[in-house]
Amino acid sequence: MLKSKLNVRSFVIAAGIGALFTITPAKAEDASATAAYKDIQATLGSVPDMFKTLPDVAVAGAWAEIKGVQLNPKTALDGKTKELMGLAVASQIPCQYCIYFHTEAAKLNGASDEEIKETIAMAAIVRHWSTMLNGSQVDLATFKKQTDDVFAAVKAKSQ
Repeated sequence: MLKSKLNVRSFVIAAGIGALFTITPAKAEDASATAAYKDIQATLGSVPDMFKTLPDVAVAGAWAEIKGVQLNPKTALDGKTKELMGLAVASQIPCQYCIYFHTEAAKLNGASDEEIKETIAMAAIVRHWSTMLNGSQVDLATFKKQTDDVFAAVKAKSQ
């Protein structure tokens, strides 16, 4: 009987400790969020609230993605091109926050008002024709062949 009570007691203690581990947030995740917040502060001069909308476990990964592509000057695309692309996508989503951010970031990276207008116009043209082609259920294989033929003709003319 005593052995049985000890086994039950051990089980209850083990289960309680196991439950505690599932409830308590991991300190490593908190540390990575803290480190990311420090790097964001050092890089941007402040930590915008947009990062604070993320759970702690996602902050470091989100910051690494932004820093690795968008803010990285050693990528194939320059900053102005990346921000104009961001504006084009933001215009289509549409996201008023993203439109404001990418417009200002594009200007900071040297985009003119005319380049910004052209970016938005291109986004609108792509959206228009995407709607027409998809809505009309144009055959994709035929479309690809016709596109290849057009590009071949243009290339031949330019040589």
